[in-house]
Order: sequence, then C-alpha cells, then structure tokens
Amino acid sequence: MKRNILKLVLLTTAIGASSAQAQDATLTIESWRNDDLTLWQDKIIPAFEADHPGIKVNFTPSAPAEYNAVLNSKLDAGSAGDLITCRPFDASLALYEAGHLVDLSDLDAMDSFSNVAKSAWQTDDGSATFCVPMASVIHGFIYNKDAFEEVGVDVPNTEEEFFAVLDAFKKDGNYIPMAMGTNDQWEAATMGYNNIGPNYWKGEEGRLALIAGEQKLTDEAWVAPYATLARWGEYLGDGYEAQTYPDSQNIFTLGRAAIYPAGSWEISGFNAQADFEMGAFKPPVRNAGDTCYISDHTDIGIGMNTKTTNPEAARTFLAWVASPEFASIFGNALPGFFPLSSTPVELEDPLAKEIVGWREECESTIRSTYQILSRGTPNLENETWGASVAAIKGTSSPEELGQKLQDGLASWYEPQQ
Repeated sequence: MKRNILKLVLLTTAIGASSAQAQDATLTIESWRNDDLTLWQDKIIPAFEADHPGIKVNFTPSAPAEYNAVLNSKLDAGSAGDLITCRPFDASLALYEAGHLVDLSDLDAMDSFSNVAKSAWQTDDGSATFCVPMASVIHGFIYNKDAFEEVGVDVPNTEEEFFAVLDAFKKDGNYIPMAMGTNDQWEAATMGYNNIGPNYWKGEEGRLALIAGEQKLTDEAWVAPYATLARWGEYLGDGYEAQTYPDSQNIFTLGRAAIYPAGSWEISGFNAQADFEMGAFKPPVRNAGDTCYISDHTDIGIGMNTKTTNPEAARTFLAWVASPEFASIFGNALPGFFPLSSTPVELEDPLAKEIVGWREECESTIRSTYQILSRGTPNLENETWGASVAAIKGTSSPEELGQKLQDGLASWYEPQQ
C-alpha cells in the first residue's frame, strides 16, 4: 500500500515537472534602447504575459554606444539572451552570417510586413529574413502653426510653393525660415538629401537601380537634389555653418524658426519642449500631380538567438511582436516610431498621426545609402554627409558632387564599375 502511494506521488511529481517544462519559459531580450526600459516593463511585457501566462520575459538593455560590443561578447560566450534587438542592415546581417540569428522566413507573422519593411533584416538576395520588423521613422518637415498663421502662408505641396513660403518668412523677418545647421554634417544628408531626394529618384525604383548598377550618382535624379539643397543656405539663418543638431532643435522649439527638416523621432521631445502647436508636411513634390515618395526608414527589429533554449517560446513572442496589439502599444508609447505591420494602427498623438498618414498618400522607401552601398571605402553614407553640406554651403557644384560620389562608389562596388 505504502509502495503504491509512493509510486503515485513520484508519478504525479514527474508529470507536474514535465508539464511545467512544457509550458513555462523565461525569455531574455537584448537591446540598445535603454530609454525604453520602463515601456517594456510597464506596458509591453505585462500585455504579452497576460495572454501567455506560461512565458516570462526579461528586458535587459545595454548602453546604445556599447551595445554592439557587449552583444558580440555575449554571443561569443554563449550567454546572450533568447531574443536580440536588431539594428538595421549590415550590423544585423553580420550577426546572421556569423550564425547568431535564426532565419525567420517561415514565421507566418512575416506576411504582415512589406518587402520594404523587411529589407533592413534580409540577406542581399532576400532569401532569408532574420528579424521581425518593429518600427520605422519617417522624414518630412515639422512647422510652427502659429508662425504660419501669423505670416499668412499655407502648407506647401510643391517645391515652388515651398520656396515661396521660405521667401515669405525671410521677408517677414520675425522667424528664421528653417532651422538646420551643417556643423554635425549628418543632418544635411539625413534631413536634407535623403528627405527630399526620393521624389527625384522615385523611391525604391531609383534606390534599387543604383544597387543594381542601372543608375549612377551622376544621373540627373541623383544630382538634382543637391541643386535644391544649394538653395537652402539662404534660409537657415546667420551662422548655420557652426550650428549643431541640438542648437537647431532649440531654435525651433523656442519658437525662433518656422520650419524644421525632421525625422519623426523628434515628436516626443518637441511635444515636451515647444509651447506652440505644430504640424507636419511631407517633402514637396517637384511638380503638382507628381507621385510623392517618403523616406519611411526601417529603424528597429527583433530576432532569435540560434542558441536559445526556448525556441518555441521565442517564436511565440516574435509572432506577437507582429500583432496589432504590440503595434498599438509601441506606436502610442513612442510617438514617431511607427509600427511596420501592414495592419493599420490607431495612433493618439496628432503629429504622429499626421505623419504616418503619408503612407496612405505616398510611396515608401528607405535611405538610399543604407543597404549594401556603404560597405566599402570610401563609405557612401559618410561621403553623402559631406556632399550635402558642400551643396548647402555652395562650395561645390551639384555635378562635381555627383561625380565625386560616383567615382568613390565605383572604386570598390563592382556593379558600378
């Protein structure tokens, strides 16, 4: 009798342990977004765990500047988390090629994303996708609504209207027409060239043609944006050459400038600092009736460590990241970081809502230099920084800049030779 009871107890314990092992798992997420820690702890993780009680999640970020080194050390030591937050393009591609990230192409949730959304986390030939896209940032222009009303100008749709608005503010004299400096260089390329440029090279059509060697940086579509940037200099205010990125942010939020060439990541900071109502307008098209294109740039994704001991739980979490529930939480907690799922998300922030609405009106693309074209020396991304500054300052002609960039790219990139 006692022996039978003992066997029953042992059997029950074994079944319970087996059941717990089958249902219970703890996932650890590696990330560089340490500013998001509260969001993950207070909103994202509780929402996931409520629907998946057998899976616990820990979010363990590193400092952004240290993330790549810390992550690589952990991966080499076999101590990295189950889920890896992915930077776009080459940094994550290198992790995949080193065998650290799982190919997620068979994850049904991947059908929720466009090819543009997935491009930042794919092999060059698109045969493998190794991170679930989480969010992008969109480029355009943020403006001071009070200033526009005071000077009596409307939101521009074409380049001609855009420069007419700038002229009106310059003539009025109470506002710097546009807040952007060239001291830090990257703004001139990111919020300048790659902001307006897609309307010239027709977004993905031109970007992919450049990668394929079917277009060159000396072509009109790639040179003409520099001619437009050359007109910006007279509207940026005195001393713009020494003006830093934080300087430009302060000039705009203090109400001293009418327009700010922007990335949507500015929304939260501007909401906190500006005491005037803001609006946004997309990059003006060259001619009325033209198709508009926006830089809807892939920013952050999440993948699975090949050495995870909880692959099924990890896949469950990744599928949830592709869900409308996650997109709604993430998109509203971080206005300006827009979910990439094809399922529409209702955003609450009016400025974020206005900007993301451009996806319905325009064709989306990503920054022209980020995929493949900046792997060699000279680095096309960094060279584009300098070229954009030179265009604004007028120290080189658009044609000279296009030729220099083309020569640099052709020196190491075979399809352009």
